[in-house]
Amino acid sequence: MAPAPRNRVRPIEALIALVKVIRNPDDTASGARFVLALQGRRNEQAFQRFRTHPEGARILAERRQLIERLRDREWLASLPDGSFGRAYLDFVRAEDLSADGLRQAVDQADPHLLQLDAERRLVSDRVRDMHDLWHVLTGYGRDLIGENLLVFFSWKQLRTRAFLLVVVATWLTNERRCPGFRKLAREALRRGGDAAWLPVQDWEHLLTRPLDEVRRTTGVGPPPVYEPERSAGAPALAAG
Repeated sequence: MAPAPRNRVRPIEALIALVKVIRNPDDTASGARFVLALQGRRNEQAFQRFRTHPEGARILAERRQLIERLRDREWLASLPDGSFGRAYLDFVRAEDLSADGLRQAVDQADPHLLQLDAERRLVSDRVRDMHDLWHVLTGYGRDLIGENLLVFFSWKQLRTRAFLLVVVATWLTNERRCPGFRKLAREALRRGGDAAWLPVQDWEHLLTRPLDEVRRTTGVGPPPVYEPERSAGAPALAAG
């Protein structure tokens, strides 16, 4: 196995990216740059956990690329109503998203990713590609509140510095703007902690299963009820 690459924390780069995200919450590339600049050793720790898990080892051996399924909209559309894959397809269509768009934003955000060996890049890519799957699975939308709640959930799963900073900042500021936010945030933390470790899940198979079943078997549980808050620059939701 190739040695772990050096990946220093880059605080200045993170700060510049954070300022851009504050100015434009819909700036996906800057959001990715903020997270990646603060990763440090977390990527390597996640990789080691992934490769030593039986399912992770199988995914690596098969060299599976999750994005191949997520970009295949004909296959997704062929899945049954109520399936996770159909719900994902409805989500990306409504939000005018694509798996390739997320990939491009992340790759542009951090050229260090291009230096990873094949196995580490595969795991990094899967974690990247499952982001919108987590939106669908948890029921946290791409609105401002939903994105913040997904960070609370994701911090319990991934324990990245960037997510912790967002958790602290939004915990201190969002309750006044959105009464009840802290209750939702506590629930997001609980759900993230109770759920199975999602990076190592067999998403290709789970996409074919009923969404309610996947929420149950992964331990994520039913989605919350909250009032979405779209940012001023967010695109209007497309018709299904």
